[in-house]
This record gives sequence, C-alpha cells and structure tokens, in this order.
Amino acid sequence: MQTKRTAVNNKRAQKTPVKLPAPLFLVPHAVKLNPIKSSEPPPSFDPHPLLTKLSVGRSSQEYKADESVFSQGDAADGVFFVQSGKVKLTVVSTHGKEAVVAILPEGSFFGEGCLTGQQFRMSTASAVERSTILRVSKPAMVALLHQDPQFAERFLGYLLSRNVRMEADLVDHLFNSSEKRLARLLLLMANFGHESKPTPLIARMSQETLAEMIGTTRSRVSFFMNRFRELGFIEYNSGGMQVHSSLVSVVLHD
Repeated sequence: MQTKRTAVNNKRAQKTPVKLPAPLFLVPHAVKLNPIKSSEPPPSFDPHPLLTKLSVGRSSQEYKADESVFSQGDAADGVFFVQSGKVKLTVVSTHGKEAVVAILPEGSFFGEGCLTGQQFRMSTASAVERSTILRVSKPAMVALLHQDPQFAERFLGYLLSRNVRMEADLVDHLFNSSEKRLARLLLLMANFGHESKPTPLIARMSQETLAEMIGTTRSRVSFFMNRFRELGFIEYNSGGMQVHSSLVSVVLHD
C-alpha cells in the first residue's frame, strides 16, 4: 500500500510544473522591490570628494565625445571614475566584430579589473559625450581600500550591484524580444527603476550603438524607435531624447 501511494505521489510531482520566480528585468520607479538592497551603495554615498582628496596617484582629464580613455589590450594600471558625462565600454573579437558591453553614467567606476590581477584591458573605454574622468592609480586605490573600510564597503557594494545588473542584461538577451530589450535599455539609461531620481532626458545615441547593445540590426531598432515615438513613449527635442515612464508597459507586456 505504501509503495503504491509513493508511486502516485511521484507521478503527481512529475506532472506539477515547477514555478520559478520571474527574473527582475526592470522594476517600475513607483514599485519598491529590491531583493539585493543590502549590496547596493546607499544613495548618500558619494566617492568623489574622497577620491579628489588623494594627494598622490590621482589625475583628472576631460574627454571629447568618442575620445578613447583606454583601449583593449592596454596595460591595466588604474581605476577610473566618471565625474561627469558618460562612458561606453566596447569589446572587439579576434574577427573584428565589435560589441557594446555597457554605457556607464556619471558616478560609475570602470577599469577595476586591475585590482584582481588583470594585466591588460579587456575592453575599450571611450566617452559618449563630453566627459570628465578621474583616474586613480592601482597602488593609490589599493591603499585607499585598506585605509578606509567604509569606502571599501561602498565600493564592493557598487561592484556587486553592477554585477547583478549585468546578469539581468544577460537574462534579458536570452529570453526577451529585441523590442523589449530596446525598451528596457532606454528606461535604464533614463534611470527609471532606480531609487535615485529618473533623468528622462538622455543624449541621442546612434541606432547602430543601440543595435549593438541589444544584439539586433539597425533596421529593427529604427522600426521600434519609430513605433515608440508614434505611441508617445519617446520624443525628440533639441536637448536629446525624452523617455516617458509609460515605456515600461512594453517591458512588462507578455
């Protein structure tokens, strides 16, 4: 009798689908849902004042749009911080194919791979618009992390939060349509879904770059951008591209 009951239970278990939690592609700004809140740097944390007080190993430089900060294959000997503007990270394969890895806004770190023993840059960093970039040498950054535990904790929190974002990007590429990927990208660039205040007005970006970031063709991006504009989700003006929160309906639509 016990054997028969066990067999029935096993059969039922096989028929019952396993319900997995939906991945967090994008959370609307009004919804406070953040399962990794402990790993995110608090909004009040601003590393800029501390970094600018470094007496040695620090330098600041302005870059024009499309100007390179460092190139793939360069020596990895410092960490960079975006004081103002935006930075694009790209990778070129051995066959010459280029892919956009990320667009980093003001307040972002990049080039931190040198702290883990990386000897050469794995990507190329270039300014998307006129930007001011702060460079901290590897020895100075290591010393700062050892001397200031609070900064080290916030810096680690930033890296963990960005890694979670990159994992979400990967899931997005695997499971979402190109239209949803584009909508999500535009919303993230406008800072919707974050605790900090959204900045709906973003600089215009070429459709080629957008296509590289979401893994599709320029013609598809052009088609979706026209559709978004017709539906009132985005609009263009002299300052750039205005992204409206209503665009989130594309991401959340099944």
